[in-house]
Amino acid sequence: AGCGGGPAAGGGKIGDGGVVLAVMNDQSGIYADTSGRKTVEAVKMAVADFKAKYGDKSVTGKIEVVSVDHQNKPEIANSKAQELYDRQHADVILDVPTSSAAFAVATVAKNKKKVFIDVGAASTEMEGKQCNKYTFHYGYNSYMLAHGTGTEVTKAGAKNWYIVYPDYAFGQDMQKTFATAIEGAGGAVVKSDPTPFPNDNFSTFLLKAPGLDPKPQVLGTMQAGGDLVNLVKQYNEYKLRDKGVGLAIGLLVLSDVHSLGPDALAGTHYTDMWYWNFDAKSRAWADKFQAKVGQRPTANMAGNYSAALQYLEAVQRAGTDKSDEVVRKLEGYKFEDAFARNATIRPQDHLLLHDAYLGEVKPKSEVKEPWDYIKILKTIPAAQAFQPQPDPACKL
Repeated sequence: AGCGGGPAAGGGKIGDGGVVLAVMNDQSGIYADTSGRKTVEAVKMAVADFKAKYGDKSVTGKIEVVSVDHQNKPEIANSKAQELYDRQHADVILDVPTSSAAFAVATVAKNKKKVFIDVGAASTEMEGKQCNKYTFHYGYNSYMLAHGTGTEVTKAGAKNWYIVYPDYAFGQDMQKTFATAIEGAGGAVVKSDPTPFPNDNFSTFLLKAPGLDPKPQVLGTMQAGGDLVNLVKQYNEYKLRDKGVGLAIGLLVLSDVHSLGPDALAGTHYTDMWYWNFDAKSRAWADKFQAKVGQRPTANMAGNYSAALQYLEAVQRAGTDKSDEVVRKLEGYKFEDAFARNATIRPQDHLLLHDAYLGEVKPKSEVKEPWDYIKILKTIPAAQAFQPQPDPACKL
């Protein structure tokens, strides 16, 4: 089983002579900066940290990281997942942003009885009717985003919302969970509009916003990555803030703030699963990442580091990479690492529960060092951050 494996690595406990971690994400399109190739480096950091911790007591001496670009297309995600599990002997597939692509991978994982840990997709259906024994949802979901941002912004006085969302699984789910959170906090959704995905021109929707009746106090945008960057530029061009329509963002990533510059988003509230400069533990990992990659990590990059590390730890506890045994070691597991705080993998639906954070984008005048664009306003405890009960539609 490769060098340094020791006797523990033999005996057929580890298949195909080693453990293979596969990262599947967008490496060329609108979500490439959110996660992309730099996430592959984060996963390699997890492998290095795991090897350094266990040395020759590691369950295997051979751990490999492979990656593919799914181009945000479900049919490509489906064929690539089959290829990774069958031909490249992947033991786990990680990341997979874009909910429609994530559902395709979850189906393949279920059929092949192979582990899939999704970090990049937000749809709550991952732990609802699309759930299965081999799939885990890690990082964030639309409930976490909505019940942070939708609830808090409404409570702070923005009662009337106009929601625009990308017209695929992620956006449709975000629209539903945000509407529920806004109404639960005493607000109302004046109108919701689906937008093409991907899309570079949002003028039709933005120009309509100030004239809606009643007039919305806030535009809730559910776009992400490159789509969000385009929308915010146009929001600022049309001076909607000056016309009394504020901005709330469903899913904001550090790389988006970096692309736009903090002044384009100053004062915007959003919910995040992790922030690199939140505390000493996050920052120490972010320093190691920056030394290797040349930028501060997004929350997705940190989430994939954690998912890879916790998968390897589960293999170590199981003494094997056999899927059923690894799944048993993940279910119900409680841990803390550089990414997840107060974390538990809920056994009934495989959702990772952990603390989340309400953030606000600083104006450029308050940014004291590169990439430190966010002020964390409050920690949302794990018990409140995610849906309190598993969805009855989930049958593992």
